[in-house]
Amino acid sequence: MTSHSTPGLARFNTLQDSAARAALHEVCASSAWGSSLLARRPYATVEALLLAGDAATAALTTEDLAEAMAGHPPIGRPKPGDPTSSREQRGMAGASDELKAEILDLNLAYQERFGHVFLICATGATGEQMRDAMRARIGNTPEQERGHVRTELGKINRIRLTGLVAAVAEEGE
Repeated sequence: MTSHSTPGLARFNTLQDSAARAALHEVCASSAWGSSLLARRPYATVEALLLAGDAATAALTTEDLAEAMAGHPPIGRPKPGDPTSSREQRGMAGASDELKAEILDLNLAYQERFGHVFLICATGATGEQMRDAMRARIGNTPEQERGHVRTELGKINRIRLTGLVAAVAEEGE
């Protein structure tokens, strides 16, 4: 449920700014995004936090988007030792060697074309779905792709913010 206040949200609201900023950086690597959410504390409900995250994502400049994307590993190569990126890319765990090689090639072609990693909300997606999305989006113009990146980043941030509030609640127990 996201419509009411939770113990995790109450704890998040009372974290010292440095701790809250660090937690928000784990959600999204954009410092502008994190600063925007910090400035709006306290949040009355989880939904208010999520809506603030949506607004902050919508307000990101091209440079802010680049900073946010720098915090995401390429599809098929989660950050070593990072349980979040491993969990989010779980759909690649059982992928065939052929699919992994194809995604690697597509990643390289995408990065060459757009200058950044391919960003997709991978939670719940199969390797084939991620590959198909990459194939479909590689022909986009840079402007079209920035729109897709912003949408996907917003989805990722919502999932991670929800997880952040849950994790903060568990720390308080």
